[in-house]
Amino acid sequence: MAKPDDRSDNVERIADAIQNTMANMRETRDFLKAHGDEMRPEDKAALEAKNRRREEAIEGFREEIRDEAAYQRRQ
Repeated sequence: MAKPDDRSDNVERIADAIQNTMANMRETRDFLKAHGDEMRPEDKAALEAKNRRREEAIEGFREEIRDEAAYQRRQ
């Protein structure tokens, strides 16, 4: 038998994921600022693309938080 869905800490976990993703973005941005001119163009482009994907992920996380908040209000 499956365990019941426990969504009580989802907002907190998603918020943590947002914070971690933002920290990774800042770290990558700082790294590129410090070393971007020393990097191969394709490596620099790969890191820039990764940060764009992180931005998209953050938007998705924020949508999940809105969904979770709506779910909790209905409960």
